[in-house]
Amino acid sequence: MARKTSTKRRGGRVTPRAQESSGRYTPPIPREQKVSPPWVPALMFTCLLLGVAIVILNYLPHVLPGGTSNWYLLLGLGLITAGFVTATQYH
Repeated sequence: MARKTSTKRRGGRVTPRAQESSGRYTPPIPREQKVSPPWVPALMFTCLLLGVAIVILNYLPHVLPGGTSNWYLLLGLGLITAGFVTATQYH
């Protein structure tokens, strides 16, 4: 059975109306698969683990030079953030 296209008048112009869909979803055909280089997950896990280690070591007495400091916390949280940002780039 052929589908009919109808027209609709807009401001004196006749424009074709969109065809009715069948209700079934057809996913688009992927043009190419994106593949991340192997260093992306390595960098992601390195940043995450190093950031967590720095935050934990900050609270242990006399482990990091200079003692407990907010700068170590900022460095650790920055590395964790960099790990999450790298994770969003992984395909």
